[in-house]
Amino acid sequence: MRSFRTSLSVAAVALAVSLAGCSTAATSSTPTGTTSSNTTTNTTQQAVTAATVEEDTHYDNDDLTWDAATEVAISLADDGSKVTSSGSTGVAVDGDTVTISAAGTYRLSGSLSDGHIVVAAGEEDTVRIILDGVELGNSNGSPFVVQSADEAIVYLEDGSTNTLTDATTYADQGDDAPNAALYSMADLTIAGTGSLTVNGKSNDGIVSKDGLVMAAGKVTVDAVDDGIRGKDYTVLLDGAYQVTAGGDGVKADNETDEGRGWLLVSGGSLTVNAGDDGVKAFNTLTVSGGTVTVAESEEGLEAQHIAISGGDVTVTANDDGVNASGGSSTSAATDAGAAGGMGGGMGGPGGMGGGEMAAGDYSVDVSGGTLTINSEGDGLDSNGSANISGGTVVVNGPTNDGNGALDVNGELVVSGGTVAAAGSAGMAVTPGTSSTQSGVQVTFDSSVSAGTPVHIVDSSGTVVATFVVTKTIASLVFSSSAITEGESYTVYTGGSADAGAGLTTGSTDGAQEQGTVTAGQYTQAQGPGGGGGRR
Repeated sequence: MRSFRTSLSVAAVALAVSLAGCSTAATSSTPTGTTSSNTTTNTTQQAVTAATVEEDTHYDNDDLTWDAATEVAISLADDGSKVTSSGSTGVAVDGDTVTISAAGTYRLSGSLSDGHIVVAAGEEDTVRIILDGVELGNSNGSPFVVQSADEAIVYLEDGSTNTLTDATTYADQGDDAPNAALYSMADLTIAGTGSLTVNGKSNDGIVSKDGLVMAAGKVTVDAVDDGIRGKDYTVLLDGAYQVTAGGDGVKADNETDEGRGWLLVSGGSLTVNAGDDGVKAFNTLTVSGGTVTVAESEEGLEAQHIAISGGDVTVTANDDGVNASGGSSTSAATDAGAAGGMGGGMGGPGGMGGGEMAAGDYSVDVSGGTLTINSEGDGLDSNGSANISGGTVVVNGPTNDGNGALDVNGELVVSGGTVAAAGSAGMAVTPGTSSTQSGVQVTFDSSVSAGTPVHIVDSSGTVVATFVVTKTIASLVFSSSAITEGESYTVYTGGSADAGAGLTTGSTDGAQEQGTVTAGQYTQAQGPGGGGGRR
């Protein structure tokens, strides 16, 4: 068992993983490799890099390479499962229960309508199970359980379709009993280019009580509670994942061990429909590549520290879209000054921003990629600080004045990238005094209807930004390199746009002038935080 570093629990603002491609196994299988890049920085200045990734997780490219001659083939059939290749002392078949007790590579095919695959290997054993057209069901619990091993690898054979379905009620309800259709007490890797459908009819879909790496594959999870859940960490390197969950969609939930409970998406595609949080980590949640779509959730992304350095993230939430909160904050209910300027602009002052909580050890950091939020609660919400230094952030925030498109208890620092945050005016937070990139704040005299283009035009008549709102708004905060500190900008509504929503290009022909704002002049709020002010 590897000894992992524990520094990742400290206020990380980015996480990097750079993995070499997986080599072709000496078999008909060709493991799909992945290469991604990302950097984790925390107060101890230690990072996950290409040189250290294999000591920071259990994942090892070599685990996806094997000799076909060593495979043990197992044919599954109701009342007729058997080992069809040369015998192995590592496999025991007892009725419809198949137990694997030794390190090695095992190729499974066939089906069990009411069966059980059990891995009960040694604590230093790596067990590789190839699913090659497997359908498993169980009427009393989980059909696939890893009781013990150093690492279990579930490899989805190229072109294969595999399905795991558990019982609606488990016979064993003990604290340490399995509670997912695919359940592992050991580090778990899912790889390969085949497909896997997991039906968690009782509780969760896929669970690792240790580390979980989703390296490749087409995986569809439908679970009563959580969809995909790792404990120490959950990593998505490549592949396509569709998760429907009554609880949280994808999460890492170790709340007790320092340096644990972190989640990384560095490639592939993830789509989540969740009854609770979409993508969640106790410690740090990082997106450095790939596509993340939270199509339905209460809160879209949630962790103590959220870092987006690449990829394309789209979040729809009934409450907060991106929420840096939780953990063991010492925040107190005190007024600590304004998180950013309020209201102001053309329609009078706005209300309080950032709530009344002091800034805690929480952060949102956007340095690249795209982040699009559609929220009924706060859009981008940090109970600590927020930094935007690159990428594009678009917030279609709340229509009620009890929440804001931007809500930061500490200071919102904008030093690069593009930010367009629209919503209600009652809690409109703007960039703080430490920001080095300027912006404009607009509070409209009357609400702007969904689908209306909003144009920001410089003194020469050039349209520097067109934003098409997706819901009725009362305020807009916009910052980009196209905005010059101290310059005046005229705001128009109407006219035309080249896209139906979000940041685009457009024309003011036929538009209505709303007034003029000066870049960097934000109205001071009464709420806590680092203050509105210039830039």
